[in-house]
Amino acid sequence: MDIDALMLARIQFGFTISFHIIFPAITIGLASYLAVLEGCWLKTGRPVYKQLYHFWIKIFAVNFGMGVVSGLVMAYQFGTNWSYFSDFAGSVTGPLLAYEVLTAFFLEAGFLGVMLFGWHRVGPGLHFFSTIMVALGTLVSATWILASNSWMQTPAGYEIINNQVVPTDWLAVIFNPSFPYRLAHMGIAAFLATALMVGASAGWHLLRRNDTPAIRKMLSMAMWMLLIVAPIQAVVGDFHGLNTLKHQPAKIAAIEGHWENKPGQGVPLTLFGWPDMEAEKNHFALEIPRLGSLILTHSWDGQFAGLKEFAKEDRPNATVVFWSFRVMVGLGLLMIGLALWAAWARWKGRLYDSRPLWRCALYMGPSGLVAILAGWYTTEIGRQPWVVYGVMRTADAVSPHGAIELGVTLALFVVIYFLVFGAGTVYILRLIRKGPDEHDGEQPDTGGPGESRTPARPLSAAPDSDAPDTHAG
Repeated sequence: MDIDALMLARIQFGFTISFHIIFPAITIGLASYLAVLEGCWLKTGRPVYKQLYHFWIKIFAVNFGMGVVSGLVMAYQFGTNWSYFSDFAGSVTGPLLAYEVLTAFFLEAGFLGVMLFGWHRVGPGLHFFSTIMVALGTLVSATWILASNSWMQTPAGYEIINNQVVPTDWLAVIFNPSFPYRLAHMGIAAFLATALMVGASAGWHLLRRNDTPAIRKMLSMAMWMLLIVAPIQAVVGDFHGLNTLKHQPAKIAAIEGHWENKPGQGVPLTLFGWPDMEAEKNHFALEIPRLGSLILTHSWDGQFAGLKEFAKEDRPNATVVFWSFRVMVGLGLLMIGLALWAAWARWKGRLYDSRPLWRCALYMGPSGLVAILAGWYTTEIGRQPWVVYGVMRTADAVSPHGAIELGVTLALFVVIYFLVFGAGTVYILRLIRKGPDEHDGEQPDTGGPGESRTPARPLSAAPDSDAPDTHAG
């Protein structure tokens, strides 16, 4: 297969997974958020929690549907574009994906209907249990998917017989060396992205003087979540980095833009620069002496492998990985800054009076999803040129398609995805613009023949027109 076709196959898979990963991340966070809202309503009886539940469940439902559709496309791509990988490692990845269907998908499917349409049809205890089961299902789904992907990063518990992977220890396959760190990192990232989305929604409404108890509660809960989870993510990220240094040293060298060690000297932390793969050096580098050693080896003069210690054909693209990692970390620091700002404003009694804070929360709304994508690019591009690290190269995993076929299908994917998922995203934004309805969910859905009622489906929730917001000032 020529290099152009290989690159197009990688771009096509990267494009589809970039769309897909956004929706499960929001689904994971929103499902847990809904469980918290319903639990708070059952415990306190305060209607604000009920209003927020009925508001966010519509957004959850639309997002859940888009996540399922985008995931199906990816499953087919394993057979169409990466058939040699499926033949080689399907005995591991196939069962892990099947376990996801048998556990998470069935759990979600069994309780999703009750969660979406059962508010006035079942008791509050059963409905709350259904919400918890859907939230649990999203976390179980993430567990199996990350177990499969982590095995590709740090394979364990297998033998290669007749040029095929044969599992020998399923516990080692599932709980491979990088799995716990990557599961924690991704789960927390989903909660962060959701908190930022909720906070941005509250900020948008507050800036338009739609100052209601529900909007205030959204902002308060989002900022509390951000304050708790963002620092934890930084700690988990540090542990993840140390694990990657142990099992994927070339990836860490690319992330750090580290080319070679100097005798007796610690490794500097390169804050910014431009790694040049051909010249094997960094241009315009801004460095802090020895800080790289301190972060990654926890010693003042510790050293770790540089990119020159690896054959050129075994090096990931340091230019891309170096910058995608810095986008993720930079956004993470901004999240911590926003959380601290909100905590200070809360302490001063100005959380609901600070328009600059609301505006910052609004602008930071997409940052959680952007950070997830940047982190995913760091992980996946940093694994190259391996599809199964140290075992199977990406060039050996791709199906023998030509560049023309891959280029045409990639173009079709781009057009269709932006039409379909673009429309879904616009609809979600319309739902957010409408805001929580204080009467939503108050009346049982018992309308009979000839009686008017609002259909119990998410697509009935958005405003029928694009009339100006009556709360705008």
